[in-house]
Amino acid sequence: MTIKQERVQELIQERLSTLLLMEITDPALQDVTITDVRVDREIEYADIYVNALGDESREDEVMKGLERAKGFMRKHLAATLRLRRTPQLHFHWDHQLAAASHIEELLDSLKKERESQPPENKDE
Repeated sequence: MTIKQERVQELIQERLSTLLLMEITDPALQDVTITDVRVDREIEYADIYVNALGDESREDEVMKGLERAKGFMRKHLAATLRLRRTPQLHFHWDHQLAAASHIEELLDSLKKERESQPPENKDE
């Protein structure tokens, strides 16, 4: 990944996060967090990963809200970023938070199971 790609990814994440927090009033987009941004080599497309603070049940609602706001967001990026072309925005639900939570639950259950078992006798 080039330095320019990294810089553009950071700028897009920062600008869109601010936009979601301060300017977009759609109730479907309340408490939405941008977890990651990836741009292609030519910076024509931006894959934006979002989550609603761990509320997996809101996935459909949030994705529809982002589709409605996509044009406004891209127009805002065009006005604030100094790029020859503003990348097309593609939103994706970030399932990593749910996967990490599931792994944590599994590890906790294993720990509890291990604690509930009697200690092994190693002298035998």
